[in-house]
Order: sequence, then structure tokens, then C-alpha cells
Amino acid sequence: MKDHFPPVHIEIEKLFKEHYALLCLVAFSILKDKDEATDVVQEFFIYYWTKRKTLTVNVSFQAYAVRAVKNLSLLAVKKRIKEKSLLQNLGKQEYEVQKALDKPNNYERVLELLNQLPASRKEIFISSVLHGQSYAEIAETNGISINTVKTQIKRSYAFLRSKVKDKDLFYIFLISSSLI
Repeated sequence: MKDHFPPVHIEIEKLFKEHYALLCLVAFSILKDKDEATDVVQEFFIYYWTKRKTLTVNVSFQAYAVRAVKNLSLLAVKKRIKEKSLLQNLGKQEYEVQKALDKPNNYERVLELLNQLPASRKEIFISSVLHGQSYAEIAETNGISINTVKTQIKRSYAFLRSKVKDKDLFYIFLISSSLI
């Protein structure tokens, strides 16, 4: 018995076979990466397939597909640039934190500042910032309201900002999870 595909499957398969190579070239001309270009074209066909019932194409399929692939490729380039920028900024922050930690007495200074917080505020702050617990988890653990948790964390940050003049030292509070 032969496999029988509904006409829509045959139509999409035909469009794929007819236009895939051209669309890959279009994407490659923008992305300069073969794998990324094929990913974009496949992404386009998946989108087209899922939206085919509600999509209205007023030009030829080829014109529509070329424009869509160009747009997806440009979005991929923007995403790549944004990711690269974020990674560079993260690297800078990690370097600044490490540099701050390497300065003599910074680690001790951090502990000293944390120890100046009232005990319950310190516990809430450490639970949130260093252990990554949600406000709801902290509230439940300590038998307090979420608003109390928010207030205590806000007050902790205000205190730390008022005491820390060195921005590198403040990064430690924001990024490091290995202080305690």
C-alpha cells in the first residue's frame, strides 16, 4: 500500500524542494554561516507550515519567502550581535568582581558590612541574593509576608549602597554567590 499524503503536504514539499536552495543562498548572503542559514530557512518553512491556514500571501510564494528569509536573517544577525555584547559585558563584570575580590581585605569588608545588618535582615538578604531563593520561599521559611521580605531586601540594598563607595565592591554583593 502506498503512503498517501494530503494535498497540503505535497504542496509544502513541492515549495520546499523548489525554493530551499535559493532561500539558503539568500540567508547565507546575510549571515555568512551555512549552518545558521539552513536553520533560518527551516525556521521559515516551519513558520509557514504552522500559519498556512491564516496566512495571506499577496505576492508569489518566492517573493514572500525571500523577503521573510531576509527578515529572519537580519533578526538572527541582530540577535548574534546582542548575544556577543551581553557575553562581553558579562565577561567584564566577572573580571571586575574577580579584581575586587583580589584586592586585599575586600572579602573581609563584605563580610563586615553583611554583619552590620540586623540578623533577620541579613538572613533574608543572604537567602535572596546569595542563595537565590524567591521572595515567596523566604516569606514561607521565615513566617513573614512577601512585602516584609521586599522591604527588608530594599533596606539591605540601601544600607549597602550607603556604605560602599567602591563600585567594584558593590558588584560582589550583586553577583557573587560564594561569599558565605
